[in-house]
Amino acid sequence: MPETAWPYLDPHQTRDHEPTPYETKLARTLEDIFTKDGHELSDVIDGLNSRQLRTPTGEPWTEESFRAEMHRLGA
Repeated sequence: MPETAWPYLDPHQTRDHEPTPYETKLARTLEDIFTKDGHELSDVIDGLNSRQLRTPTGEPWTEESFRAEMHRLGA
């Protein structure tokens, strides 16, 4: 019996647009936080705020605003 060939999966196949500069900066900052600060939500919020990366409306991050932004971005 022939081996089943799995389709090639492009890691960006579900994107409907190229990341915006904000999305790219957020992703890079989150990678840095996960590497240096921790993985708990409180670590992420503290890390974003200490690096002065604000919400799209310019406010400091809260757990609620972070969850809402991740939902909006489809993460």
